[in-house]
Amino acid sequence: MSLVVLLFLAADVIETDVVVYGGTPAGIAAALAATEAPGGSAATPRVLLIEPTAAVGGLMTSGLSHPDYHSFESLSGSYLEFAGRVHQHYIERYGTDSPQATGCMRGTSAEPHVNQRVLEAMLAERPTITVRTNCRLVRAQRVGDRITSIDVREPAGLIGGNPVEKPTQVVAAIFVDASYEGDLMAAAGVPFRVGREGQGEFGESLAPETADDQLQAYNFRFILTNDPANRRLLEPPEGYKRDDFVGVLEVLASGAIDSVFGDPRRCLFKAHEPPLPNGKYDINDVSGGRVRLSLPGKNLAWPRGTSDERAAIVAEHRRDQEGLLYFLQTDEAVPERFRTEAREWGWCRDEFPDFGGRCPQLYVREARRMEGRHLFSQRDVAHASWSDRETAAPSEATTRDARAVFHREAIAMGDYGNNCHGTGHEGPRWGGRHTGEFYHVVPPYQIPFGTLLPRDVTNLLVPVAASSTHVGFCALRLEPIWMSLGQAAGAAAAMAFERQTPVQDVDVATLQRRLHAAGSATIYVSDVLPGDPNFAAVQWWGGRGGLHRLAAAGPTERGRTQHGQYTAAAPNHAAELDRPLDEATRKQWLRLVEPSDELRQATTRGEFIRRAFGATTP
Repeated sequence: MSLVVLLFLAADVIETDVVVYGGTPAGIAAALAATEAPGGSAATPRVLLIEPTAAVGGLMTSGLSHPDYHSFESLSGSYLEFAGRVHQHYIERYGTDSPQATGCMRGTSAEPHVNQRVLEAMLAERPTITVRTNCRLVRAQRVGDRITSIDVREPAGLIGGNPVEKPTQVVAAIFVDASYEGDLMAAAGVPFRVGREGQGEFGESLAPETADDQLQAYNFRFILTNDPANRRLLEPPEGYKRDDFVGVLEVLASGAIDSVFGDPRRCLFKAHEPPLPNGKYDINDVSGGRVRLSLPGKNLAWPRGTSDERAAIVAEHRRDQEGLLYFLQTDEAVPERFRTEAREWGWCRDEFPDFGGRCPQLYVREARRMEGRHLFSQRDVAHASWSDRETAAPSEATTRDARAVFHREAIAMGDYGNNCHGTGHEGPRWGGRHTGEFYHVVPPYQIPFGTLLPRDVTNLLVPVAASSTHVGFCALRLEPIWMSLGQAAGAAAAMAFERQTPVQDVDVATLQRRLHAAGSATIYVSDVLPGDPNFAAVQWWGGRGGLHRLAAAGPTERGRTQHGQYTAAAPNHAAELDRPLDEATRKQWLRLVEPSDELRQATTRGEFIRRAFGATTP
């Protein structure tokens, strides 16, 4: 090799303050939060956001356009800001009362290219954030309990007609692993789990009897349209074989299927309702259906897989899922009514142009899970009881609280529940059934800081492949929650950098105040939302335990269904600031703070909380 080529391939060295590996929504939230130094001071960290694919945004820019949450009241922080900007985009482009602006669900349900545009704009506004795409991790260098640098490779053109990659060493003080796979934490030697725990290990009723290596199944989240002006029909995927799909004919003949596309049952493809703006649909696996898009067992090599091994898994899922739709559209053996319906759908001409309308990324629902300071499990989403030791003022009562288990060190909250599309499959590919599937209804829950923290690496935070059991992870794995965890990780990274301390030594109370000031919730409160002048005070009070023991659990944890998985606010989770303060509640609350005459004289809940907050805020 010539000297010129050797020089061309010489490794660069980049020095920065914080590295975020993974341009997922959580990674973007982490990068944004890390650059929010108080007052915009000179201490604002330099952040390098590294993404191994061609674009940032993860699944929210690659098909997953109907994100999972239950109520609007659960959305906060970076995700709420993002959704607001998406909503504003549709208002400015189409008008306030346009179908696009009214149909985007306040910006939470949008076209992938709009999501990408907004996320890229949010990053571009921060001059201390640098983004590098097509940049993949090779290894991590660790000395003692600290990661000192990582080695990455990125395209460097062609030499002799062959593509080559340029090596780069990245040196930083703090690292955040926001990849779906947990690649950085694994490269740094952090212990992790893959597969399912047995019921006995953590007392989880949703776990299997015995541990195994099963993993929640993956599928693509196609973006399709039935608008002829924007539709392009599918081409057969590489490796397509008709014989792989003839088995679906028997299912169609059985009478179990009413349509190719539907929501949510008796169909082959779930077309999420309401549709996305401009006549597009987010397509997903049909939970409990006779024909599934998700492929249990076909993804087991993904968590630890090389780039080539993961590419092979992507190709296998494309052959199966794109191949099924192509078969339904073109094969004469398909009953005419199903074939006619299938041909009404196709890729969107204005989405994923570099991929011919096909989604760039596979929906990786679960891969590695860190073994960290707090292992999030099923018990973390269970109801608290008024005799729990974790509640602020234990008693002998055993009434179930309306709220979930209390976490004083909460840095985020979630409102969904443990949700698994299946980890195994019984019977034929077409017409069989998934196993390991569950959809568990729970009250809104808190997520403690220890879920992001390794046990023995002092400059790493992990908000996506977070510390959890399989069952616990199934309550964390939603993009709005991941963005909240990413925001907490970024804020903690900034604090650790500012104070030159291990991430495990970040003061959680200060971190919580920082998050609350940025509009990020650490406990669900249905009637005091970000932007409310009482938001920080009420969130702080919830972090003291003051919102537990106010209401017993009712007949349901969810509000009235509005559409699909979306509901009204969770019942019995309001602060009710104007409510007169009864003596029993006053007595309970005075145990949580330094008593004072001002607090004893407060007449409403809100007055008590504001006075208590004002007396303790630094």
